[in-house]
Amino acid sequence: MNPVTFFTYPSCTSCRKTKKWLVANNVEFKERHLFRQTPTAEELYSLLSLTTEGLDEILATRSQSFKDLNVEIEDLPLSQVVELIIQDPKLLRRPIISDGKRLVVGYQPEHLKSFISKIKFSEAV
Repeated sequence: MNPVTFFTYPSCTSCRKTKKWLVANNVEFKERHLFRQTPTAEELYSLLSLTTEGLDEILATRSQSFKDLNVEIEDLPLSQVVELIIQDPKLLRRPIISDGKRLVVGYQPEHLKSFISKIKFSEAV
């Protein structure tokens, strides 16, 4: 089984709810503080490969950090967007949960249930 990585920020309400849900459902996870242990370029590319909506799924487009960019993200090469995220991880939505095969962004209990059931199913196979 691939370990579950939980990218979080402690003062984020959605992150606290997600952590509580993961603990209550006995999900083992490795917690990563998004701003102290920023995802690497390789990790960001991996996360993006798991999205169904691409950058829109992981970017915090309503955040002040995003608004301060004052740039059209769609006009930038992906490598430049990844560098921007590494420089300012506040550009990411929170939390991000992944096992390397699946991804959940934000506090979404219904998606977390599906995520965990797929992990348990793949362990049983």
